[in-house]
Amino acid sequence: MKDAFGTPQSLLVLGGTSAIGLATARRMIARGVRTVWLAGRPSPALTAAADSLRALGTDVHTVPFDALDTESHEERLGKIFTEGPVDVVLLAFGVLGDQAHDEADPVAAVRVAQTNYTGAVSAGLVCAGALQAQGHGSLVVLSSVAGERARRADFIYGSSKAGLDVFAQGLGDALYGTGVHVMIVRPGSVRSAAAPGRSGSRRSGFATTPEAVATAIELGLRRRSETVWVPGTLRMAMSAVRHLPRPLFRLLPV
Repeated sequence: MKDAFGTPQSLLVLGGTSAIGLATARRMIARGVRTVWLAGRPSPALTAAADSLRALGTDVHTVPFDALDTESHEERLGKIFTEGPVDVVLLAFGVLGDQAHDEADPVAAVRVAQTNYTGAVSAGLVCAGALQAQGHGSLVVLSSVAGERARRADFIYGSSKAGLDVFAQGLGDALYGTGVHVMIVRPGSVRSAAAPGRSGSRRSGFATTPEAVATAIELGLRRRSETVWVPGTLRMAMSAVRHLPRPLFRLLPV
């Protein structure tokens, strides 16, 4: 357990095989976290992720969790909080989808939206309520720079992240003063084995890595930040992009 500004001792990762989630867990274990819950669909990958964290000397539990099965969220996630306080919840699940395919397959497009937005709203509210009931904790919501403005290349994914971002902003305002801290993380394109950075982001210098995002999350938690951009230069760049006239925006290689 921790006080409002103390060192976290426990972490719940929603999206237990997420590269960013696992990088964050490793970093926070090095900083003192002693209990980790990895919530995700049961799979060899989830088991391997848990084993890799146990090797670092921490207590790790896996929890069956499906973003699309919203009716199970309250029972499965709520049970975690009955076993002890959770200092940090990291909402790290999501799917990129395949823009070209999903435009021609509305069912697939809806699956992206339901996973990234509807599932996150459900899980976010369940965890926020539990954090408020225990009187302290941080909810970290992994958003994306893709949600800042619709791009031809990924507007289905981007729209789901835009909705999630606005939801998290409002949730943070609703919980202000309750002892619960909500932090939104907006990374650029993330380079990892599971999700290599998009070529446009690599050229622009706005790509990042799971480890860099984890570092920014840990620093943001210590600072009680409300919004974190990774890399930090994205903040000013996206401020300019957000206000660029639409005819000019369409000419950009995005």
